[in-house]
Amino acid sequence: MGNKVTRDHFEWVYTEQPHCSRRKEILAKHPEIKSLMGPDPFLKWIVTVMVITQFVACYFVKDLSWKWIFFWAYAFGGCINHSLTLAIHDISHNVAFGNKEAKWNRIFGIFANLPIGMPYSVSFKKYHIDHHRYLGGDGLDVDIPTEFEGKLFCTPFRKVIWMFLQPLFYILRPLCVNPKPVTQMEIVNATIQFAYDLLIYYLWGVKSVFYMLLGSMLCMGVHPVSGHFIAEHYMFLKGYETYSYYGPLNWLTFNVGYHTEHHDFPSIPGSKLPLVRKMAPEYYEDLPQHSSWVRVVWDFIFCDALGPFSRVKRECKLVKED
Repeated sequence: MGNKVTRDHFEWVYTEQPHCSRRKEILAKHPEIKSLMGPDPFLKWIVTVMVITQFVACYFVKDLSWKWIFFWAYAFGGCINHSLTLAIHDISHNVAFGNKEAKWNRIFGIFANLPIGMPYSVSFKKYHIDHHRYLGGDGLDVDIPTEFEGKLFCTPFRKVIWMFLQPLFYILRPLCVNPKPVTQMEIVNATIQFAYDLLIYYLWGVKSVFYMLLGSMLCMGVHPVSGHFIAEHYMFLKGYETYSYYGPLNWLTFNVGYHTEHHDFPSIPGSKLPLVRKMAPEYYEDLPQHSSWVRVVWDFIFCDALGPFSRVKRECKLVKED
């Protein structure tokens, strides 16, 4: 089963999250970065093509054997679905239609959600705001594993299981750590999503529905693209809580690898994040970065110093006030 993880606690810090002060400093020196803020005119068309592609794929897989359903769900459909979750991430920052059209961003997020098979978009938006505002905040940032996860998934074999179950933990963790009332838009999201799933079942049967769901579950678990879940904020080097990756998988993931840049400037679309690094290279080139998401997954599983506890946590004012 392998050795147990040597780390048995989170890395507690008593400073504010670094990205707010970085943003002010970078903008003071490079005000031209403000020109990158605003909607991405191409995002809605790219997402639309991806949704249509998955709709057509559901037709083509309807008569395949189950082994080929699993294969194409992992190798093709899941990659698109994972990419769509990252499009939803961008849409949650209102970069599809701009901040003045927040309602249209929410509606478009629900549309982008359709091939994923499970309602996700609206709830993600609700919690993702806290991830940026209170990065590492105890009881606020639900991106951080729970104590239960840290203590249980502490060997290489268990960490593999944990990664397979990541989609499940991303669903359940907010309900345990920071439960919030269900909103009307979440009900709309779920209603439209389940209606779409029923439509796919009515048109092409259960295999097409499983193709969508399996793709989402498999490619958000142990998969090269899923390396970004670990790469973004797990503490590979003491003192650093956000890391970027500048490799080719950014082409499939709306540049989510530019994660330090994203947290510095969340209102800049993923398509323009490489320009942030280009405009202010002195703030990024010397920071620790990942060169491979596959290597990130390998190191996370087999390094005794890494595990679910390898995250920075802090107390935030909102927690104290509550």
